[in-house]
Amino acid sequence: MQAEKQHTHKKHGFTGQIGFVMAAAGSAVGVGNLWRFPYLAAKDGGGLFILVYLILTFTFGFTLLTSDIAIGRKTGKNSIKAYGAMHPRWKFLGIVTFLVPALIMTYYAVIGGWILRYIAVYLAGQGQAAAADSFFTDFITSPGQSSLCAVLFMVLTAWIVFNGVEKGIEKYSKVLMPVMLVMITAIAVFALTLRHIGDDGVTRTGLQGLMVYLTPSFEGLTLKRFLQILLDAMSQIFFSLSVSMGIMITYGSYIKKDVDLNSSIHQIEFFDTGVALLAGIMIIPSIFVFEGVEGMKAGPGLMFVSLPKVFASMHVMGRLVGLAFFIMAAFAALTSCVSVLETITANCMEIFHTRRKPTTIVLTLIYTAASVIVALGYSFFYVEIPLPNGSVGQILDLMDYISNSFMMPFISMLSAILIGWVIGPSWITEEIEQGGRTFGMKYLYAVMIRYIVPVIMFILFLQSTGILNF
Repeated sequence: MQAEKQHTHKKHGFTGQIGFVMAAAGSAVGVGNLWRFPYLAAKDGGGLFILVYLILTFTFGFTLLTSDIAIGRKTGKNSIKAYGAMHPRWKFLGIVTFLVPALIMTYYAVIGGWILRYIAVYLAGQGQAAAADSFFTDFITSPGQSSLCAVLFMVLTAWIVFNGVEKGIEKYSKVLMPVMLVMITAIAVFALTLRHIGDDGVTRTGLQGLMVYLTPSFEGLTLKRFLQILLDAMSQIFFSLSVSMGIMITYGSYIKKDVDLNSSIHQIEFFDTGVALLAGIMIIPSIFVFEGVEGMKAGPGLMFVSLPKVFASMHVMGRLVGLAFFIMAAFAALTSCVSVLETITANCMEIFHTRRKPTTIVLTLIYTAASVIVALGYSFFYVEIPLPNGSVGQILDLMDYISNSFMMPFISMLSAILIGWVIGPSWITEEIEQGGRTFGMKYLYAVMIRYIVPVIMFILFLQSTGILNF
């Protein structure tokens, strides 16, 4: 009876390759693609950053994604028990990995709530108000508004997870992902048609902005700056591919044995990378047209501060484009948030031998309370926390730093050591080759997992702790 309960969540899985790819791509394609990728590209030399990112995605990112998905399917377990199944002495790594989504879930609904607020603003035709310099700050420091939006997004996320893998995650991913792709493509094409005459009398166009985005800039490039670009690109891969946080291990455990993992992994990579590139085409030319090169240096404020100004400059059309953009951003945030909560839910079901629905309800109550606390981190619970990397942040920044900058490189490094040097790369490659399939990048995978990933992750880890500061 206990074994039956323990595997209750395994009675259902993805119906096939399309369902898995859509769900996994939904997890990978999140706010990081729409928000973080464009501002890093603008900061790190446009096409130079893109080139470095592409190379790393199809080598480094490919290795981590392959490892996580193969671990999940081969062990048939969620992250907290998968590593113990691989090697009894490495059970601790599963516990550490479980902590990453547990931390991320405390603030992801808060960011999703911010997006919901902007959707409401554009629905009400208040795009000009959203373009005000103080709008975003006034919103996040308003205890009632920020908390309510976070709770609404948390409930929406929980509803999808509550309905399970087939009827919840797969069903909604198959709808949300294609719709989001159509929307982001349409807005990107529209951005290229923009034309504006600035106060200086200079006409700037979307196509000029596209060239600024895609053309590699080597101006002022030094070894120190190149290493920083390299580290920025690798950090973005964590955001983009949802690796080293147990999500892809959990999704991997739901995959049937007849699914071609090698093909699925490449599809997820291309989907995720394509959305990131389209996000840049959508955002950077738009900012360039209305605010010039200086506007592209807005950094993390690009999405919630600079873009509303751009939409306001479009007048009537701006309301429609702004609404479409934030609806699309909500889809991206929702699919990612669902994958995080699903990972926590699946692990808790395995730990406590409980059923999905009561587990989801309890976790929803816990994370709704956590989301409210984090949302209030900009008002009632405002603090300024010095972080090891030299920055200062609030509660949300602390949770993000611990999970993404500190723990994920650490987990990737240990996972690579386990696979590369303890159980051997063949443990993974055999699963990819299941059913006589060909794994064309087999030797690249072996070299990456044994020699390159551990070193790179160690450098990232030292940088995140402030020991190695570029």
